[in-house]
Amino acid sequence: MTTFRLAAPWWLVALPLLAWLALRLRGRPQPALRHGAAAHLAPARRGLRARLAGLIPWLRLAALALLLLALARPQTGSSRRSVTGDGVDIALALDISGSMAALDFQPDNRLEAARGVIQAFIEARPFDRLGLVVFASDAFKQAPLTVDHAVLQRQLEQVRLASELNLQDGTAIGQGLAAAADLLTRSQAKGRAIILLTDGVNNAGDIDPLTAAEAAQALGIRVYTIGAGKPGRVPFPVPGFFGNEVQYIESELDEQLLSDVAERTGGRYFRAQDAEGLARIYGEIDRLEKSRYEVTRVDRYTERFNWFLLPGLTLLALAWTFGSGWLRSLP
Repeated sequence: MTTFRLAAPWWLVALPLLAWLALRLRGRPQPALRHGAAAHLAPARRGLRARLAGLIPWLRLAALALLLLALARPQTGSSRRSVTGDGVDIALALDISGSMAALDFQPDNRLEAARGVIQAFIEARPFDRLGLVVFASDAFKQAPLTVDHAVLQRQLEQVRLASELNLQDGTAIGQGLAAAADLLTRSQAKGRAIILLTDGVNNAGDIDPLTAAEAAQALGIRVYTIGAGKPGRVPFPVPGFFGNEVQYIESELDEQLLSDVAERTGGRYFRAQDAEGLARIYGEIDRLEKSRYEVTRVDRYTERFNWFLLPGLTLLALAWTFGSGWLRSLP
């Protein structure tokens, strides 16, 4: 990106003085030409010489302004960031089963609250590669590992409940974990992790969650599991005659399974009962999986004082020419 700057801007403090001089000059009557033969000059000729003579102070002021700008050292250039260090590749696995529509994460449902927290988590890790998997009765890779987080965020914004995507409902935790691990199998990063969020029990899919956890552990992948939802009965929207109505359903969560999955891979299990708690959990994982990066900024600038120096010297030359008797030499 091309930028413009002044390396010595303090020279510009004299510009207000030039502006004051210009105002004084504007209010001063123009001096008449004094020449022995002035009385014999044609009126048109005297008017031309008077006008040219009146330009001299203005040329000097404009030249001084341009020279001050040249002394301020205008520069154009570009900045480039060089990033080095050890990053962490992270696969985000998100449950989109029907129970994620529960309204215990006010003011949103569980899925909307999770989406907002994950978006903030992505923004906090600008140099890491992140990928996205969603799962209901099956798992789907929404985005591969990428540092193009704008693309990842757009994919996340398109995530909806399984019912809204015409997908079969269910909670295939093992499938979601296996799909997330597959995103990381070709990763060369020193740190690799999966963050899996669900609010239910494993009731779909062909892969046992503990088997998927053992495969992740063999690959050196840590798994952080998050159980979302308040215990007990929680509000849940259901279609009614006048639109959605609220009923209460029992919140089901297999905390033991999620804890075992995390423990087998060297990760941790967390329980989130509201949106604020969920944000704290992702913040804690962000600290646990901290990247080590060094960002170096390289600035390259080119001097552009000649843009103002040459015009300024040209105006000075004209002012000197007009004021050195050249006008009197006009025939």
